[in-house]
Amino acid sequence: MIMTHEEFFYLVAEMRDAQKRYFQNRDRRVFLACRKLENIIDHEIARVKDIISQQEERKREQS
Repeated sequence: MIMTHEEFFYLVAEMRDAQKRYFQNRDRRVFLACRKLENIIDHEIARVKDIISQQEERKREQS
């Protein structure tokens, strides 16, 4: 799933809200929702890091 900057922002905001809810009541369902959101965010971060790394490698090759 490729997301826009705005989608990423709102997903992170949703994750932070879920994390705050979890730490208020330690509900397992909220914990599982947090983990799911964290995994999606981690995947997107890794995807973008890979793109940046590839772009930097191309720049080095062109120099």
